Amino acid sequence: MNNFWIILFHTYLNKLKSKSFIVTTILTIVIVLALTNLNNIISIFDKNGGKETVAVLDETGRLYEPFKQQAAAINKDIKLTNYNGTEKEAEKAIEKGEFKGLIQLRFNDEKLPEATYKARSIADSSLFTDLQTSLQQVKTMLAATQINLTPTQLKKLYEPVSFEKFALEKNAKTEEELNQARGLVYVLLFIIYFSVIMYANMIAMEVATEKSSRVMEILISSVSPIKQMFAKIIGIGLLSLTQLTVFLIVGYYSLTKNMESLKDGFFGVYGFKDIPGETIMYAVIFFILGYFLYATLAAFLGSLVSRIEDVQQMITPMTLLVVGGFMIAMFGLGKPDAPFITATSYIPFFTPMIMFLRVGMLTIPAWEAILGISILVLTIAALAVFGARVYRGGVLMYGQSNSYKDIKKALQLTKNK
Repeated sequence: MNNFWIILFHTYLNKLKSKSFIVTTILTIVIVLALTNLNNIISIFDKNGGKETVAVLDETGRLYEPFKQQAAAINKDIKLTNYNGTEKEAEKAIEKGEFKGLIQLRFNDEKLPEATYKARSIADSSLFTDLQTSLQQVKTMLAATQINLTPTQLKKLYEPVSFEKFALEKNAKTEEELNQARGLVYVLLFIIYFSVIMYANMIAMEVATEKSSRVMEILISSVSPIKQMFAKIIGIGLLSLTQLTVFLIVGYYSLTKNMESLKDGFFGVYGFKDIPGETIMYAVIFFILGYFLYATLAAFLGSLVSRIEDVQQMITPMTLLVVGGFMIAMFGLGKPDAPFITATSYIPFFTPMIMFLRVGMLTIPAWEAILGISILVLTIAALAVFGARVYRGGVLMYGQSNSYKDIKKALQLTKNK
């Protein structure tokens, strides 16, 4: 058993001190800090403090004021200026950077407003859309005046329809709770997805590296291959928890410091306050089980190759399984109660992400979550037993790996030992 712990801590400390791990950790921390400080970073480069200044040439002399009011109601960051110069002068001002664009207002033959928008680039579709919507509102008001609609009638015309949603299911989540759960599930799905791919690949590379350097032959004489496999899996698992803990601490601290500036964006819609402890518990459970499932698979696939160059080819099907589960989960964020989502949540290789999606988004019976966890645990146990047998024979195989037929050769070697 001492050899098991020696390999475990050697794997953990060796990877922890590696340059690639340190650089990856630092880069990820920088990305996390950049994302949580995005509004502050944008404001540094934004000379106008987020305001979009647009010149208005009102050929009618009547449209500027109502247009300005509608634009302010739609987007408070749009700043309209009633330009008194000529069209050519306005175009030159745009080229100098004084204005974001120029909008010319006029009446058509029916005495209704129309416009032309000019800018150095029309790539900013959001600004154009807001200006178009504002002018549409002005046109609607003038059309209503032409057909003699009173202000009261016009108000009723634009009054939002009353449309309330009620869930008949007992203890069903409210709209606010669903948005909060959706945001949490969205973030944690990405964590599970990238972690499983990154750390499972790391295990496969670790095994292949030792085989290619012939270190494996020395290890086999002192430690059983089964102990080696699980020592590496747990060692990389501890490494992943260490790295994720650093990311979560930095991310949480930065979020709490910048929540005020982020409240109008993603974090304003998908809040992270008062997260249920049950959801956090399931996130941890499915992350750990998902890691062990794919780590065991990666370890014995890595034992089949003798060259590092062959690792990616061998584990590609495993990677596709993770990608498939992630894509299904992304679809499920919009329809978590779809029969397709329910069915795939019981497929072991998809369970870590999709069952967690259902637990986070829906109020499902506890037995469904327990059943998913049980299926996952049994699959991990079966894969561990089978994987240990393949690993035991696989580490003795050298030469170019041809295909998954090598699994049969590895099992044959295990029987002959």
